This record gives sequence, C-alpha cells and structure tokens, in this order.
Amino acid sequence: MGNKIYCHALTIADSKSRFLFSAKGHYHETLKEVKAEFTRVFRIYGIPKQIHTDNGSPFGSVRAIQRFTQLSYWFIELGITPVFSDPAHPEQNGRHERMHRDLKAACAKPAAQDLKAQQRRLNQFVNEYNNIRPHEALDMKTPSAVHSFSTRPFPERIPDFDYEHNLKVLKVTQNGAIRWKSYYWVFLTAALKGKYVGIEELGNGIWRVYYRNVFLGFFNESELRNKDQHARLETNLV
Repeated sequence: MGNKIYCHALTIADSKSRFLFSAKGHYHETLKEVKAEFTRVFRIYGIPKQIHTDNGSPFGSVRAIQRFTQLSYWFIELGITPVFSDPAHPEQNGRHERMHRDLKAACAKPAAQDLKAQQRRLNQFVNEYNNIRPHEALDMKTPSAVHSFSTRPFPERIPDFDYEHNLKVLKVTQNGAIRWKSYYWVFLTAALKGKYVGIEELGNGIWRVYYRNVFLGFFNESELRNKDQHARLETNLV
C-alpha cells in the first residue's frame, strides 16, 4: 500500500456460484483474525461441507500430519472437511485464482494509502463482483443471482463428539503426543493438544488414529520397544 505495508487479503468464495463472501484486508493473516472472519461469514451464510485452501499459514502446513493446522481442526469440529491444493499447484483451485487476478487488478494497481482505504476498495470489488458483473460460466448471471445459502447453520458452541465404542479414546498431551501403555509416546501434533482422539486396532500391532470422524494416520506398536522410544504418526503403512 501507499504506507509501504503489505496488505494480505483473506478471500472466501463459493466455488459453484462464484459468490464472494469476503475480501478482508489484514496486515498479518493470524489464526485469530482468520477465524474471526470465517465465523462472521458462517453466521451469515451457514457452513459448507468442505473448504478448499492452499497450504499457507494458517490454513495448512506441508510438515503437519495430513497438512492439518489449528484452523483445520476447527473446521473439522464444525463438520467441514479441509481440502488442500497440492503444493505449488494453485491451478487446482483455478476459479479462486482467477478471481484473485481480477481483485488485484481492481484494488492493487495502484494500491490505496492505508488498510482502511484499501478495505473500502476491497468492499467495492466484492459488491461489483457479486451483484453487477455477469459471469460467462453462470450464463451471464451474477453470483448473487445464483448463490443459495447453506442449510447448515453455524453452531455457536462446538458440538460434543462421541467415538464409536470399538475405539480407544486418548487425550493429546501438551507436547502434542498420546501416551501409549503408560510409558510409550506417539507424537501427533501440537495443534491437537488437550483434545481427544480415537484409536482403532487393525491387527499386527498397527493402529489407526482419528480426530472425530477424520482419519489422521497410523502407528506401529511394535516400534515402541523400550520406554525411551517414541513414534510419529504416519499417513501410510509403508
């Protein structure tokens, strides 16, 4: 922007109708700010069945199990499945990327002086994009004419989750691990500390781990041979 500070625009859109729920400018895309904006959007429009994002913070992490972050686990708690583009492949979310090109052309060339002025430009773009500009892919209709609200309301309180009776239920400790048979440790992720996971036995010492109804990975009990050893969750058996 004109004040020499970069504006990070958080954009949330519906892939089917192209409806742009939000283009919110931030100096830094922190978990707190991103979660607050998603909460605002969910309260107005309802929640989707899945969300497709890139791998940048706070959405995903290529170093984390299944790329899940704290934001991903919040989506899961709301009943939303996180879906990620492959690293360095933004074309896998091509509709969103094309919208980004239009947004940058309208709002960043040149940019406004500061974040407040830049947000006014972003709001103007959202209004034009949703209500004025027809889209060829929508038979020359506007996104607002095509979009329909979700029938799934945003829950102000995260609903409790009961694991199936055949699963062992274990609490993730502050270091992001689960204690296995008193003195063994299996590391999952610090993003799940304080939460409960379900463990399912497959046989031959292999266990499958879930958070709520979402598969996280496997661990091999035979690798835990002495009290000094620990294992990490793996997404594949081989």
